[in-house]
Amino acid sequence: MVLDFDITVTQGAFTLEAAHASSVTSLALFGPSGSGKTTLVETIAGLRTPARGHIIVRGRELFSSAKGIDVPVHARHIGYVPQDLALFPHMNVRRNVLYGAGRGTAMNLSRVISVLEIENLLPRSVGDLSGGERQRVAVARALMSSPDLLLMDEPLASVDVPLRRRIVPYLQRVRDELQVPVVYVSHDEREVRAIGEWILTLDRGRVARSEKA
Repeated sequence: MVLDFDITVTQGAFTLEAAHASSVTSLALFGPSGSGKTTLVETIAGLRTPARGHIIVRGRELFSSAKGIDVPVHARHIGYVPQDLALFPHMNVRRNVLYGAGRGTAMNLSRVISVLEIENLLPRSVGDLSGGERQRVAVARALMSSPDLLLMDEPLASVDVPLRRRIVPYLQRVRDELQVPVVYVSHDEREVRAIGEWILTLDRGRVARSEKA
């Protein structure tokens, strides 16, 4: 089992109740703004604590309210690419990418660079990158931590549609060539069907649909 969760998360007046268990290597979360997509990925990452439930990634229990388990963020072995990317502006691309390699990474730098085609970007300043280049660098940095799971929260939301279409193949290569399990968040149905093997559609904090892509 790659990912198994059944959680209730309360955030102010909003409550997310979501469950899923499967062995697919790419799960897409789809739905309108405010449906709970970001809340779900932040909870898997450990940035939010469920009121109840469990989260298991590749057989490793990261959270269980029944057993009193709550693995801290730094020990979850999860790569996270947030909407704002959060690249370090004072570091060049190479240093940003290598920053992720903090725990004796087994991920091959050359392979990551090749799959995402960022070799020519390595000496450049983050401030000099285009939107699409920044997306690929952020994914590379997350991959260099050798994650058991890669979470991508609407990574293409800030780029225009033609550029999105050019970046999607790179994300498919991460899934297919690097064999890293992915949870991909988007409100673009074409994107989620291109990247996800299975799609969970969220609506107002509930799973409205669960289907094969």
